[in-house]
Amino acid sequence: MTPLPDWARAHGQPLFCARIKTRPSDFVVNELLDIEMSGDGEHDWLWIEKTGANTAWIADQLARHAGVPSRDVGYAGLKDRHAVTRQWFSVRRAAGEGTDWRALNVDGVDILEATRHARKLKRGAHHGNSFRIALRGDRPEDSRVDERLRLILASGVPNYFGEQRFGRNGSNIELGQAVLDDKKLPRAKRSIGISALRSLDFNNQLSERVEQGTWNSLLPGDTANLDGTNSIFPVDEVDAALQQRCAALDVHPTGTMRAFESIGVKEMRRPLRMRVNNMTWQFDEAQLWLEFDLGRGSFATAVLREVVCLAAESSHQVARISNTRK
Repeated sequence: MTPLPDWARAHGQPLFCARIKTRPSDFVVNELLDIEMSGDGEHDWLWIEKTGANTAWIADQLARHAGVPSRDVGYAGLKDRHAVTRQWFSVRRAAGEGTDWRALNVDGVDILEATRHARKLKRGAHHGNSFRIALRGDRPEDSRVDERLRLILASGVPNYFGEQRFGRNGSNIELGQAVLDDKKLPRAKRSIGISALRSLDFNNQLSERVEQGTWNSLLPGDTANLDGTNSIFPVDEVDAALQQRCAALDVHPTGTMRAFESIGVKEMRRPLRMRVNNMTWQFDEAQLWLEFDLGRGSFATAVLREVVCLAAESSHQVARISNTRK
């Protein structure tokens, strides 16, 4: 067991404690993918709604139904298991015959749309995700919540990796350490473990910048990221124009994704700040509903932690729904 740090928050202490995912419909994710379908080609593309199921597990079920190897199934990104999520999958069927997707019978899976396209869906092809989340708890006056959410909309939040990256009780960090200790592990577990170590290191860097008050500003010697892209550039000096662009969330400072040269993992950069787009909120007697869009690779829980403390028991009920799924 590896306890995670309580990384610094940018906008003050949580306003209240809340439960999320008390039911799957409390956490809804829609993948944002801007690809025009050709209508023909070697691949079936399926717009799927899944409830309480793992993305990779769904991909295996699609491969089994189509009678193709798992490598012939593509998806853009992993989506939360304990939620209702909608995302695209592609399945290679070169002959264009033989698979009746209407006959697919997998618990928690509904095919909302099926079409054809010339290419396989690649990892990272989506540009983001849209979220609708219920926060259940005894909240303070609505005006205080309004003020915090408007601040987040205007200023963004620290771009922390979410706790799910580190596994239950930090178990993925232990996997990463096992890799560094030259223990033999399956390739998938090695990848998960190294990713957790890099994410932990990044979050620690980011927390230091939050404590210093520089997570949302550029410093001489920083490497900057152009919002919504993978483009980065060095910052030799910070002039008025660059300060203005940073204040407008057009560019962000970045942190280091640690290299592990001995196993072929190269250094990368990740923005320290996350823009929160199209955020709206609605109060009712039972919960606070939040809706917002995030770019690829950003975690909704990084937004939530700037508003609430999340109750540990939040996902227990949902976990029971899918405890037989891998």
